[in-house]
Amino acid sequence: MSNELQRQLPPRDTRGDFSFPENNALDAGYGLTEATIDYISDAKGEPSWLREFRKSALKKFREMPMPMHWAPQEIAGLDFERIRYYLAQTTTPQRRWEDVPDEVKRTFERLGVPEQERAFLAGVDAQYDSETAYNNMRAELSAKGVIFTNSTEALTRHEAIFRPWFGKVIPMGDNKFSALNHAAFSGGSFIYVPKGVKLAQPLQAYFRINSESLGQFERTLIIADEGAELMYMEGCTAPKYDTATLHSGVVELVALPGAKIQYVTVQNWAQNVYNLVIQRGLAMEGAQIRWIDCNIGSGVTMKYPAVLLRGAHARGEVVSISIARDGQLQDTGARMIHAAPHTTSNIIAKSISIGKGRASYRGEVNVLPGMGNCRNHTECDALLLHSHSRTDTYPAITVHGDSTAVQHEASVSQVDEEMLFYMQQRGLTRAQAMSLAVNGFINDLVNEFPMEYSVELRRLIDLEMEDSVG
Repeated sequence: MSNELQRQLPPRDTRGDFSFPENNALDAGYGLTEATIDYISDAKGEPSWLREFRKSALKKFREMPMPMHWAPQEIAGLDFERIRYYLAQTTTPQRRWEDVPDEVKRTFERLGVPEQERAFLAGVDAQYDSETAYNNMRAELSAKGVIFTNSTEALTRHEAIFRPWFGKVIPMGDNKFSALNHAAFSGGSFIYVPKGVKLAQPLQAYFRINSESLGQFERTLIIADEGAELMYMEGCTAPKYDTATLHSGVVELVALPGAKIQYVTVQNWAQNVYNLVIQRGLAMEGAQIRWIDCNIGSGVTMKYPAVLLRGAHARGEVVSISIARDGQLQDTGARMIHAAPHTTSNIIAKSISIGKGRASYRGEVNVLPGMGNCRNHTECDALLLHSHSRTDTYPAITVHGDSTAVQHEASVSQVDEEMLFYMQQRGLTRAQAMSLAVNGFINDLVNEFPMEYSVELRRLIDLEMEDSVG
């Protein structure tokens, strides 16, 4: 994080803004070198092919320039040499909550993870810094052949399922941050749902950064076999430090014919975090992939969930909410690639800019040659709360197929001062009136989130409004 950006960040209390003293048995130090790769591979006991794979990715990372088009210019302020690339207490996740180390347990208890697991989840994967600390799934799902583990265990215990798709949806050379993740990945979730199995309850991952100047590089791969269905939810928090923290995850989704995947994210990183992630799904014939995405935290966010529609009658959808306050840039959007005929995509994006916050929509809809009867609808709306608030839109639409319909709608609006005055005259504070107006703007999208997440999202929006006018 640049010094200038750091000076802009206002003080802010959130539920995730706390930390415990570091207690790491494994520490690869600062900077990413071949020695760092050797340290990570030795700690994990990885096979030689994976060590060389990581080193090939490191070489590509060094050679590739920073992304230009699909990235905000503000990422240039990130110093890769001042990041720690691997910190962990252990490489082995616990299956029983009582066996989790005390400070890790207290962290996730404070964040409400055990309560959520007991109340409505089919399984939980909780990552603390670089490694999964706790992983558990209901026994009845294991009996059906469902796999829910982390990337390290997936490579060793489920290599025959994991390896054929590993790095295939998002290849190593996709961009500089893809190469970085291929080199330094650790943690993240691997999920496989067998043919015809439909999960009635969601699986959840929670990514927690505790240590200063850490880079977290989780790797998530979800495979839904033919006719399978699942929902995966993730939450993210970190304490605020004076130095930059990097979160650079990679998420690959594979929906085989007739499968359905919903991927839900509520990101509330501290504002010293660079949140630079790559998320992409592959939808085969008749499959559906739906991203439901909310970005509240981080100083700079770079996130554009994508769906590659590879099979006829496949469907992709992105529903996103972004909130940018002083010192924040939320550069978010979506990509839809129609690589098969009779495919459908839908993008709904809403952003809110507070104070001097900046929110950007960056999107792509591409109908490849020969792909007829494709449909897309894109709608991106921005709400500006103050005179210095800013929003930008960078849409790209390319249509080669016949009998294809592509629609793009966009709007920018401001909060109506007369409406705020009217609500204040009826007993609401200005913060309450502002919160009511903002919730009205995004209400339809908030209802798309699971109930437990939508309640939390509304609470966070209330806090944002209190900070913005308090």
